[in-house]
Order: sequence, then structure tokens, then C-alpha cells
Amino acid sequence: MKRKTSSAFTLIELLVVIAIIATLAAFAVPALTSALTRGQMTGTLNNMHQFHLAAAQMAIDGASNSDPSLGWPGDITSPAAITALSAYCDVLVKNNYLQGGDVRKILSAPGANCTFTGGTFDAAGTYTAITNLQNPALKVYLVNGSNPSNTLFCETANYTYNTPLAANGVPYSNKGFIVQRRGGDAALLRLGQATAGANVTAFQSTVGRVPGDVDGTAGSESGNILTSN
Repeated sequence: MKRKTSSAFTLIELLVVIAIIATLAAFAVPALTSALTRGQMTGTLNNMHQFHLAAAQMAIDGASNSDPSLGWPGDITSPAAITALSAYCDVLVKNNYLQGGDVRKILSAPGANCTFTGGTFDAAGTYTAITNLQNPALKVYLVNGSNPSNTLFCETANYTYNTPLAANGVPYSNKGFIVQRRGGDAALLRLGQATAGANVTAFQSTVGRVPGDVDGTAGSESGNILTSN
């Protein structure tokens, strides 16, 4: 008489299956995390593109009308020179290139929830200026219209020009960074692309340059960035 064979898994077979699943999960989790970060960075890239479009249109209008109150951050001289991100955003909102809600969205990213007061019009059309701007996800350069097209307009706050990415940087730590150049092109960049190394020309082509840099030099962002307030 034949003995019936069991179709159930033995303990060893179950342990093998569990080990295989654990191995697959170990490979899958980093891939999923990377894909999530990439998606978030793409969202920030889109926000930076919207920011640039508004800034570029304002600069075109200012140049066309010889209006010193409209322009790139480094071109505005009336009623005073721009030194703060809040003041620059005020110009964009007051002149209807962006709305206050747009500014809050553009300047936010995972881990960097930008907050501020103001940036609104009342029923009579009186504008309340932006104050107490905190945790912006972007840094904006004092770029002007005479700077080359690959001069940086803005970058994510976790990046300091020509400096290695830090593991605790916000918003994207050392997973990557994003730059938006004055000419309109932008880039999602990796950890290894943060510094110039020996080839400054290639670095300027890939990342961009800070205002005042000439071909083949990589200066500092110090003194070239708008303060928050």
C-alpha cells in the first residue's frame, strides 16, 4: 500500500521561502525609497520652474518698461535694493506674477514646510507684506539680467555651491539636489556632482555658476544669496 505524500511545506521549506522574501525585501526597500525621493525631487523641480517663469516674466517686463522696481533679484533698485527672499516674493505677489499661496507651495519641500505671514490683499486691495518667512526649501541668488544664462537663479536649501552634500541637509540630505539657472534650464543632480573637482568648466556646465564667476572659476555663494527676511 502506497503511503500518501503530504503537500504541506516542511519547516525547512518555509524557512527557505521566508529567507527569499526577506532578501527580496532588502533589495526592494531602497529601490522604493529612491523612487519616492526622485518623485519628490521632480515635484520640487516643477515648483522651481514655476518660480523661474514668474521671475523671468517680471524681469522682461521691467527691462521693457525701464522699471527699476521689477527685475531679477540683483536688478531691482526701487524703492530699494533687494536683499531678502521675503522682499523679492513681495514684488512678485504685489505685481500679480505669483499669489501668496503659490509662494508657500514653491518654497516648500519634504522636511521644509515654508511658513510666513502676509502675502495677501484685503478687500480694498491693500497688500500686506510677507514677514517671518521660515524654513524655505530654496535659496535664491542675487542674479541679474547681465549674468550668463547658466548663472544660478535658485537651488535647493540642502546644497551649498561647490560643497559636498551633508547627510542632515534639508530637504533632500545627501540624496541629491536641484538647481534652476537664469536661462531657464534646471537639473536634478546627484551627490557626486556637488563639487567642481579638477574640471571646473564641466562643473559650470552641469551645475551652473554663481553671480560674478567667470569661465573656469567656481566661487562661493556667500554674499550672493538672499537672506530669508
